Amino acid sequence: MSSQQQFRYSNGIIIYPILMVLLIWIVFWYQVSVDYGIKSFGIRPQKLEGLIGIFTSPFLHGDIDHLYNNSIPLLVLSLALFYFYNKIAWKVILYGILLSGFLTWIIGSSGNHIGASGLIYVLVSFIFFKGIFAKHYRLIALSLMVIFLYGSMIWYVFPIKEGMSWEGHLGGLITGLLFAVIFRKEIAKPERYKWEQPDYNEEDDPFMRHFDEDGNFIETLPEDEIEADSELENESATTIRYIFKKKVED
Repeated sequence: MSSQQQFRYSNGIIIYPILMVLLIWIVFWYQVSVDYGIKSFGIRPQKLEGLIGIFTSPFLHGDIDHLYNNSIPLLVLSLALFYFYNKIAWKVILYGILLSGFLTWIIGSSGNHIGASGLIYVLVSFIFFKGIFAKHYRLIALSLMVIFLYGSMIWYVFPIKEGMSWEGHLGGLITGLLFAVIFRKEIAKPERYKWEQPDYNEEDDPFMRHFDEDGNFIETLPEDEIEADSELENESATTIRYIFKKKVED
């Protein structure tokens, strides 16, 4: 599949990311207005009842600042994901939530882990490593842009800030890297010119036949002259037949 076919705009590229962000805002509104207790449905490491948080934690946030800080990166990164990796975008998001959440449940020490930051780290990690692995100039440019915007997030996979789920960040980072390897075939391939193809034969290339052994350009090839003479003969024969036909009719 060519880059033009894969990197093609559709309404879903914008609609799906907006709906995801809108959903977590609606859940937060419900949390603060109707039932604050849903905040407890986060990931509780090594506890059976905490497994439900794998599915619910990305939609729960501690306060408005927590929600705001996650909303913009989630929107930007999911827009990039749906545009550049449209065919596997939902796989990355849904499986990313599950795997990063499960890793958090395994490596987490204690507490109630909530927030969409685990998914954000999945997207940052996946987009960066996939662009490097793909060796496609557009995807590499996207990787560099992601690092420029969110490269400083790497520090938060370490326990440097109290109250922040570094385990969720680390789980997301590992998940994104794994997906970049697992989905290695489902990406746009760099466009290759005709002479870069493995079965390319210089002698079969009409353009290359216009150069002699010393690299000098030959404007008219012998076979071109023969073809031109043949076309001229065909035109002459057609003209003669036309004239003969007109005389017979007269």
